[in-house]
Amino acid sequence: MAQRRKRIPDPRPSWDEYFMGIADVVSRRANCSRRKVAAVIVKDNHILSTGYNGTPRGVENCFSGGCARCAGKTPSGKNLEECRCVHAEQNAICQAAYYGVSTAGATIYITISPCLTCAKLIINAGIREVVYGGDYAFGEDVKEMFNEAGVKFRKYEKEN
Repeated sequence: MAQRRKRIPDPRPSWDEYFMGIADVVSRRANCSRRKVAAVIVKDNHILSTGYNGTPRGVENCFSGGCARCAGKTPSGKNLEECRCVHAEQNAICQAAYYGVSTAGATIYITISPCLTCAKLIINAGIREVVYGGDYAFGEDVKEMFNEAGVKFRKYEKEN
């Protein structure tokens, strides 16, 4: 008679913890001198694309003086149109497009909540779920748009 083996709990991190951990590592590549943000786009537990905030490809890095707004004393959230940096979500979506990878039906993990512009890009990129870490500019208008477009969104709560 075969003995029944005792089931051992899975010691690995959950998928959310795994992908948010990767996003945290990706954020260390950010070249914005004000904030380190990252995004990881995933489908079927497979990474499609990553992105971090900073200046566009081939443009002097923000921390080297590439963005006068970030180098100055402009308050956070003000004069964003003067900033040369691209948001992490924008970069992750652009990287997927650059390499011909579809983001339709994917999930995006972001270290902070998306702004209104990034929310619009997320919706139009066909991303169906947003998992975010900290709060940034996650206003009611972003939530309403996600709800209307059928995009799930939730704050990542670190597991014990």
